[in-house]
Amino acid sequence: MFVGLDIGTSAIKAVLVDETQAVLATAEVPLSVSRPQPGHSEQNPEDWWQATLASLDQLKAARPVELAAVKGIGLSGQMHGAVLLDASGAVLRPAILWNDGRSAAECVELEAAFLGLHTVTGNLAFPGFTAPKLLWLRKHEPDIFARTAKVLLPKAYVGYRLTGEMVEEMSDASGTLWLDVGKRDWSDAALAATGLDRSHMPRLVEGSEVAARITPELAARWGMATPPVLAGGAGDNAAGAVGLGAIHAGNAFVSLGTSGVLWATTDRFAPNPQSSVHAFCHAIPATWHQMGVILSAASALGWWAQTEGISPGDLLRPLGDAPVAPSRAIFLPYLSGERTPHNDTAIRGAFVGLDHETTREALTQAVLEGVAFAFRDCLDALNAAGTTLATADVIGGGSRSRYWTAVIANVLGLPINRIEDGERGGAFGAARLARMAATGESPAAICLPPRRIETIAPTPALQQAYAEKHARYRALYPALKGVTS
Repeated sequence: MFVGLDIGTSAIKAVLVDETQAVLATAEVPLSVSRPQPGHSEQNPEDWWQATLASLDQLKAARPVELAAVKGIGLSGQMHGAVLLDASGAVLRPAILWNDGRSAAECVELEAAFLGLHTVTGNLAFPGFTAPKLLWLRKHEPDIFARTAKVLLPKAYVGYRLTGEMVEEMSDASGTLWLDVGKRDWSDAALAATGLDRSHMPRLVEGSEVAARITPELAARWGMATPPVLAGGAGDNAAGAVGLGAIHAGNAFVSLGTSGVLWATTDRFAPNPQSSVHAFCHAIPATWHQMGVILSAASALGWWAQTEGISPGDLLRPLGDAPVAPSRAIFLPYLSGERTPHNDTAIRGAFVGLDHETTREALTQAVLEGVAFAFRDCLDALNAAGTTLATADVIGGGSRSRYWTAVIANVLGLPINRIEDGERGGAFGAARLARMAATGESPAAICLPPRRIETIAPTPALQQAYAEKHARYRALYPALKGVTS
């Protein structure tokens, strides 16, 4: 038996998986986000911990015998968040999250301070990444910065509470701007550029390796006679890739979660930071990946549903199963700024092209198309980085919508595969990493792909119509930047 825990932004999710990789039980405990100022996004790490305990308690209530037999636990986590600990291991302030935009100025300072940043880390300095957050803290909260003894990412903090040890793995560490991504080791030069050194960092392992063991006290709480191992785990997108079996070069997927990702697995470190594509380590050894990232995906639909006072399902139902033509309206989904390709935290979203005939259905369609156009920007950036995709799976909460999947297929010009259990996500991948850590089995033996239930191919006429509309969408960014930035 194996457990996967996903330390997400909106919830902690847990899955209990048996030796056949069947999911026996699931649990989910919601979380809230604090936004103390515009552009700020924070969470209390204690909330993650209490929700983790509650989720495992729910698994025990549902399957006590099976949970007691668990051999390994794996963690998936929201990336980039800065958890600051003092010398005693106490949290110093709320964690600054991945979608926090306060450190844009510090990104400029970091790139000036460390000219080798792009070469070593394979990435531009984005405000969402961890290192610029520490520069912001050094400037604006110097007392907190001075007391910081360790910086952990969200899942590493939960791992610390589970085991008493501070350990991180390569995929999540890649999003800090402190990792030499090619060498899979901390970069002393990158750390020095933010006033830190290796003593501030946790120990590094691969995601499929043993990081530590659960404390005996916690094991007893869940009826485990032998404390299970804790795997290194993975950042949320890498965990999703492990769950999908996207471990071989050329594997690709679209993630329609809170944020959005266009992922491509690679067998080498292949950076091209000027295209705003991320080049990170994968969660398994000797493997890397590229990602285009958009900051609002399913969350854009969630915002629109909340604004309209209706559930997302009820918004989507009138649209049917597939589009017949693009909406006349255009939506730019920059509700939290944008990462790929613009690296712009200040840009904000908009509806464009409204008239007296514009209906709620037309605006809903425009929201779905706007997110798809943002993914097309990511695809163009991946192509510029030398990566060509032949097909992609779709995962995340938005993958429930066949209509949205069809829009994405036509906008990207790629066959998009809907898969069985497309929402199992990071927690399932974390459980697979737990199994590999506990048993020593290989990724190729464990990370098998799910069954594809449908492949939606683009149609030539609709693909051309969306290509023309995407060109209009791209032309709007400079004008929008002039009035919202």
